[in-house]
Formats: sequence, structure tokens, C-alpha cells
Amino acid sequence: MVYDVAIIGAGVIGALTARELSRFQLHIALLEAENDVAMGATKANSGIVHAGFDALPGTLKAKFNVKGTAMMPEYCKELNVPYKNNGSLVVAFSEEEIEELKSLYERGLQNNVAGMELLSRDELFALEPNLAPEACGALLAKTAGIVCPYELTIAAAENAVTNGAEFKRNCRVEGIEKEEEVFVLHTTQGDIRTRYVVNAAGTHSDQIAAMIGDDSVKIKARSGEYFILDKSVGDVVTHTIFQCPTELGKGVLVSPTVDGNILIGPTATETEDRDNTATTLAGLNNVKVLAAKSCKVVSTRSAITSFAGLRAHAESNDFVIGPSKADSKFINAAGIESPGLSSAPAIAKYIAYIITNDYTDVAPNENFVAERKDVFRFRNASDEERQEAIDRNPAYGRIICRCESVTEGEIIDAIRAPAGARDVDGVKRRTRAGMGRCQGGFCGSKVVEILARELGKEINEITKFGNGSNILFEKTK
Repeated sequence: MVYDVAIIGAGVIGALTARELSRFQLHIALLEAENDVAMGATKANSGIVHAGFDALPGTLKAKFNVKGTAMMPEYCKELNVPYKNNGSLVVAFSEEEIEELKSLYERGLQNNVAGMELLSRDELFALEPNLAPEACGALLAKTAGIVCPYELTIAAAENAVTNGAEFKRNCRVEGIEKEEEVFVLHTTQGDIRTRYVVNAAGTHSDQIAAMIGDDSVKIKARSGEYFILDKSVGDVVTHTIFQCPTELGKGVLVSPTVDGNILIGPTATETEDRDNTATTLAGLNNVKVLAAKSCKVVSTRSAITSFAGLRAHAESNDFVIGPSKADSKFINAAGIESPGLSSAPAIAKYIAYIITNDYTDVAPNENFVAERKDVFRFRNASDEERQEAIDRNPAYGRIICRCESVTEGEIIDAIRAPAGARDVDGVKRRTRAGMGRCQGGFCGSKVVEILARELGKEINEITKFGNGSNILFEKTK
């Protein structure tokens, strides 16, 4: 079989691109080196939908950020993904930084960002009374929002599969050759033939590009560390709170999440290891100190977990998006760091346009279903809705995760869904089972049992996040 398009990398860019392409009558393969979608930069993303004032005018970051942010609410509505337009604040702590805010405001105007205001100290504290008293002004961006990055990716992948795309897990690309008009991808699941390739491989996108002789993509990995605080902290802030940006990024933020936690981070440290997501004491201490600069009432004593993510920084300081100079049917989507999540809907639409505009006589998929079926969430349901669900299936009445009120029925749904969960972390990202205060200490064993039963596997075959992460190795005697 020859696919029309093979997408390398099932992060938010790859998954949304697969969904956009599934609007057409194309054979699409979404390839992921790991055991699930959103296993790279996407799973450890801040979840901020940026307004677009930070990117330099004329760059791809500026272009796609503003367009993507405008598209995000409708995309989330279609995919039944929580989205909140909470707005963002870049806070100044000195007169020099007040001048920086004015520069960001002017840059935002050049980027066609709507809904910006420069706030005085009094106006700022009227919006966010818990900020540090040293704050002296802010740039308000009303179009900014928050979304769950991995839930958006999961939903996009599910919708793409529903519309005919194929999702291939544990399918690492190890080499690429060209036979006449067809790329041959040598993968850990055998050879895959395709007419077009989309390179959305994150921190490894330069290595994938090099397989076709494209040395124009230069990537460095940057590590960012975060804390997630317990929901008991409450609404310490309602907007996403930024400090003035630096050359390494937008700095440490304090932000609510769509799930009701407070997120603080990230750091920005260049690293040679493109796969190492370990946290460090120095990095987390740095997050703690810098977050307190914005909001002194934020305390890591309320932290329920910490994590690190890697983002792909291009040497050009901009996204690398478009046909490769080595082969026009090889489309790069590389260097997708912040504001990559915000830009993702627009990037996906653009890549789909490149391919369908180049492809001869591609027809629309008349059976395309834009809406992803709504996912039942016991914690958000009314008593009447809960009873109706239990009447349909008693599994919805069995609570597995007490911290997040996740039922057995929801876990089963997550496993049986298109491109569904195959490991404990996959269940966690789809249902939040294990994301509460105890971090899976009580529900983890039950999740393993449900996975084994649903997948027809032995308990010791179930992993945390794929190959090499087995939770149990053998039964005790």
C-alpha cells in the first residue's frame, strides 16, 4: 500500500495536521515513535494560548500565533476540549520593564493583536489582588486563553482516525529513501510508502530532515521545569501571569489550568539530551524563586507534582514550516516551540493547504465528521446525568480515582476510543485518573487491572508509558 501522506510525530502539530488532511479523500498515516500521542513537547506544555504580541513582526511565529489563537475556540468546541479565554498579563516590576511593556504593546499592534491594554498599578491589582506588591503595571491581552495541550492532541488524533486516518504507535522512523515518486520510510514496524511526508518530529525534526539530505533544519533542545499545585490553593490568579520575556523565552509564569490547578514554570535550559525529561533540584528551585517574584502567596508546599518538558528551538529563532528545498513533497514543521500550541490550528491548516494544493485532483471527504463525540466526565456531571450514565452502564457508578472522581466507565471509554489509551499514562491524560493529590497512589493498581482486562494482557505486560516502563515484572510467590 502507498499512503498519500505520512505524518512523522503525533504531537499537537502532527495530530491536528492529520485531522485537517482527513477532510480530504486521502490515505493518511500518523506515525509516533512512542506508545501514545502527545509524548514529546506536547505533554509537558504550559497550555497557554498566547495572544501574539511577543513574536517579532514578520516572522512565522507572529503570523501563525495570531491566526491560530483566533481559530482555537472553534477547534476546541468541535473537538469537545475544554478551553478558557482567561486573558494574560505581562507584569512589570520596574520603570525599565514598564518601557518593555510599551515595546510589547507596539509589537502586538504590528502583529494585529486585538484587545490589548496597558494597565496602571491600580488597574492591575483590581484584576489580580494577589500579585507581589512590587508590581507596578502590566500589559493585558484579552485574547489569550488556556487549553489542555494533550487533551487537544488526543481529541484531534481521535477525530482524524474517526475520519479515516491510521495511527501507528511505536513506529520510529530510522531512515528514508526515495523510489521514483514515493518515499520509503524505514520504521520499527517495517517499510511505509507514501507520496508526501510531514516532518513534525519535535526535537528530532532536524534528524528526520537529514534523512532526505535536508541540512537546513538546525534544532537545539530546551528543557523547561514546572510545578503543579493542588486545587485546594484556589483561584490565586485568574489570568495567566507572565514576567517580561528574555532571549530564552517568555519566562516563568503563574497560571490557572483548565482543570482547576495552578501551574508555575518553566525554566529554559539548553540541553544536549533530546529525550531527557528529568527534573533537577536547581531548576525547580529556580521556578520557586521566580514564581514568588510574581505572586508571593504561591507556595510549592502545595505542589502535587513536578515535571519537565523539552521544546525544539530552531537556530533561526523561528518556526521552520514548508516544503523542504531537498524535496518539495517533504514538508517540514520544525522548531515548533512557544507559541507552537497557540499556532497549531493555523499551522495544520497551512500544511494541509500545501499538500492538497499540490496534489492532483484531491476530493473533499464528503463523510468528514468535524465534531468529536463528547466525553462523559462524572466529576462535571449533574446528579441526573450521573444517574442516566449509571443506568446505561453500571461501570460509571464505580469510582476508581477518588481525587479526580474518575469512574471505571470513563477509563474503559478511554481505552476503547479511536487511538485509545494503551498504558497507565495514556489513561491518566485522557481521564485524569492519577492526576490528583495522591498522584495515583490509590487508583494506580486498579487502572493497571482495567487495562490488562480490556487489552487482553497479563498484568505484568502493562506499562506506565510504553516499552521499558513495566509496572510489574512477575507475580510474587
